[in-house]
Amino acid sequence: MAGQIWVSLISLGGVVLGGMLSYLVQYRTQLSAERAEQQRQRIALSETRRAERLALLERFIEVSAEAERCAYTRPSEWEDTDDWYLTTREVMYRLWVADRLLRIQFPLPVHDAAHAHSLDLNRSVWRGLPAGESVRDYPEGNRSAFLDAAREVMG
Repeated sequence: MAGQIWVSLISLGGVVLGGMLSYLVQYRTQLSAERAEQQRQRIALSETRRAERLALLERFIEVSAEAERCAYTRPSEWEDTDDWYLTTREVMYRLWVADRLLRIQFPLPVHDAAHAHSLDLNRSVWRGLPAGESVRDYPEGNRSAFLDAAREVMG
């Protein structure tokens, strides 16, 4: 009878040990799966943010090019009802919005460089440039600084 008790206890111990090992393996597998899912979500979020940032950069660059074209076609005198003014006002508003969106999505060095470029364009469009200054050359320094800062962040 004592032998049967020992066999039963050993058998019970084997079942308990097997159950514990099975539980631990399942627990570790679940943790691993959760970590993998969290990593996948982080990567997906990172890719989404990168795509959003690229879209904002493209928008800003596109609108700043339009503003530069407005500066090139700036008449020496204009009225608030002229086509040039109406078109330019809309472009400069979109440039202002794109500049503010960069402030939300990017570190300050990128926004500061973009803002300096916007101010150059704003001056070129509304005030004109001093004699000897070129619309092509005037914003080049801040444009390059902006593009360099954006490349560094997006790299």
